[in-house]
Amino acid sequence: MRRLHVLLLALLLSACAAVSHPPGPPVVTPAIAPDHLLMADGARLPLRQWMPAGPPKAVIVALHGMNDYSNFFDEPGTYLAGLGIASYAYDQRGFGQGPHPGTWSSTEAMADDSATAIRLMAAKHPGVPVFALGESMGGAVLMVMEAQGRTPAEMTAKLLSAPAVWGRAAMPWYQRAVLWLAYHVAPGWKPSGRGLNIRPSDNIEMLKKLGADPLVIKETRVDAIKGVVDLMDRAAELAPTVTGPTLVLYGEKDEVIPAEPTWRAIRALPGLETEQRVALYGQGWHMLLRDLQAKVVLDDIAAWVADRAAPLPSGADSRARAKLSDR
Repeated sequence: MRRLHVLLLALLLSACAAVSHPPGPPVVTPAIAPDHLLMADGARLPLRQWMPAGPPKAVIVALHGMNDYSNFFDEPGTYLAGLGIASYAYDQRGFGQGPHPGTWSSTEAMADDSATAIRLMAAKHPGVPVFALGESMGGAVLMVMEAQGRTPAEMTAKLLSAPAVWGRAAMPWYQRAVLWLAYHVAPGWKPSGRGLNIRPSDNIEMLKKLGADPLVIKETRVDAIKGVVDLMDRAAELAPTVTGPTLVLYGEKDEVIPAEPTWRAIRALPGLETEQRVALYGQGWHMLLRDLQAKVVLDDIAAWVADRAAPLPSGADSRARAKLSDR
């Protein structure tokens, strides 16, 4: 009870109005600049790129996860560039050096931004297959984009790395209750998450760098937490309507997005084991693209991009099939 009193006192002391920054009306034509993407409402989304030495075999547009930013793809992008794949990643609204960092935009805005980014990259690389890759929150954004009919015709396929599908239906009642109370009483409160004992990766050096990076958000506003939970709700709900060629990547050691809602969403995919496939990594954590075994995952990505019908080099797709058949 004492802890509950302390929590309630903290909420009351930090009480303020909820904040969100949805996009404004269209005022410009979307475009690519060397260091940013220009959205229709004039928002500038910082952009990073990793180019191969020669003409690219394929292009990947990468979307980061919650509280992260485009730098998440630095090592993956560098590695894939060595395999002939060009990669781009941008800071989504509310993250990194994007507009209004630390606050939530909207699920619709993020989905629209992803579609615009894919179109821009396809126009920049005519004739080259363009893939969208979303990590965690970014994966949920791509699921919503496609399920709601925003998918650009120029997109060849998508990759979902540990997609964030942990919606309210899969949360314990007390977590839902605390989020509801906190949002209605103190939406500006910033719980740090310290003490939760959740390990996102086995790559400790990488995690230390994230901890020292000022652009990685360490304390998240409650209204932003509600925003990402709303997004996860939508992604989980829309899983049965997510179509198109897809590769879902998931690690058995993932402590961030629980296994139960993840496999529920995977089993709901309408094209599972035809045009939609799953890769399960026994030693994989949440940050599959940056774990110690990241090269195994990246080699699978490169192989799938080159031939979506061929088995993955690691055998992770066979492991996933065994998991799916074990009901």
